[in-house]
Amino acid sequence: MNNIIKTEEYHHWLKDLKKQIQKSQIKAAISVNSQLILLYWNMGRQIVEKQENAKWGSGFIEQLSKDLREEFPEMKGFSITNLAYCKRFFIFYSTLLVNYEMTTSIYPQVGGEMEKDNLNYEIYPQVGGELEIDKILLIPWGHHKFIIDKCDTIKQALFYINKTIENNWSRSILEYHIETDLYDRQGKAITNFNQTLPEPQSDLANEILKSSYNFEFLQLSEKARETDIEKALVNHLQKFLLELGVGFAYMGRQYVLKVGDDDYRTDLLFYHTKLKCYVIIELKTKKFEPEFIGKLNFYINAVNELIKDEHDKPTIGILLCKNKNNYAVKFSLRNLNNPIGVSTYHFTELTDEMKSALPSDETLQHELENFERIHAKS
Repeated sequence: MNNIIKTEEYHHWLKDLKKQIQKSQIKAAISVNSQLILLYWNMGRQIVEKQENAKWGSGFIEQLSKDLREEFPEMKGFSITNLAYCKRFFIFYSTLLVNYEMTTSIYPQVGGEMEKDNLNYEIYPQVGGELEIDKILLIPWGHHKFIIDKCDTIKQALFYINKTIENNWSRSILEYHIETDLYDRQGKAITNFNQTLPEPQSDLANEILKSSYNFEFLQLSEKARETDIEKALVNHLQKFLLELGVGFAYMGRQYVLKVGDDDYRTDLLFYHTKLKCYVIIELKTKKFEPEFIGKLNFYINAVNELIKDEHDKPTIGILLCKNKNNYAVKFSLRNLNNPIGVSTYHFTELTDEMKSALPSDETLQHELENFERIHAKS
């Protein structure tokens, strides 16, 4: 480590890096997040280059952290851990670099006119032929750290970056979707949307539907009936809507459809604000059976006839089963005129003995109110 301190090359580079940080501080008032991400990207790049080309020993990052914190005590982000994240951030995305020259094309995205200095380097993730530099700059550093911790590929990381920007996810919401593996579930259900819906509605409908839904927030007996699952989902509506995704507006449970002299009830009815259509969700506690499609198709016809108006797009049906035979599902959806998707769901099934040992929601609420009353008096 002493060898680092005495190295003239290190001191020249450290002085130059301090100037870059000072420039970043000035520009931060204009575009805090974008400048910070660019700063961390550049620091990560230089750390990688210096470790490859300079012989400063294993204590290089520790010494750099110490020097930067002494020079900028009011700034966070110069800990050993964060500098290591800067290095990982650069390495993770660097395979997609075309060159290191920043063009003026991204200047409006980082708060207006900028100088072309060593701070700025252009990133060219070539996913689908689209430039992704703007999007990488737009999400907070805390989001980036979690993404590079949890994602194995850049394609997967960019999926979560795009979703974060599109839906304005907080870090906790991002963590939830990564932990429940949204990347591998979204847009991979079996549907007939491409045959029954026009573009681009079919593309959007396919995108919103997941191959499997995670209802781990439910605590139900292994003998739970469909109505039990419906009630539990409605009781946990906020978490249920989070799992469904952005755009679902809850309309009701056991929604009555009067067809002739008879009443029929859908399990769950939603309206999707992006698709501009009603969405029926039917729950089944067993493996997929072809006759489930016929019943759901009937409900779609009823909603289209009795509820949908001229401004609404065709109603979509979603069938959620405990498991399914994909070939049987595809065979059942063939030649249907109504759009239907079939997915699975799962939750932690508690035995009746375990469930009876857990306090009810009412008991927990009562205990909480008693606790608050006692402490309010003290």
